[in-house]
Amino acid sequence: MITLSELQIKDVIVVEDGKRLGNITDLEIDVDRGKITFLVIGLKGKMMGLFGKEEEVVVPWESIVTIGSDVILVKKQKQLTLYTEKKD
Repeated sequence: MITLSELQIKDVIVVEDGKRLGNITDLEIDVDRGKITFLVIGLKGKMMGLFGKEEEVVVPWESIVTIGSDVILVKKQKQLTLYTEKKD
């Protein structure tokens, strides 16, 4: 078993080109099915944006290739999707 805090310290790396995306800042969970749907990744190298909020992108859970001791390897995304919190 692995905790969110353990996941957050691992670098997220694109397996095809070795590019470092950043680190996990959050998870999106489908509570009805009890499954993680997306990893929310804080982009590396982004300076704090408007009001100190850095840009975040989502990576589908299905895109994870493996979770190693130091890194999380993910498949390359055709286009990164910016994360926007859903307000109900």
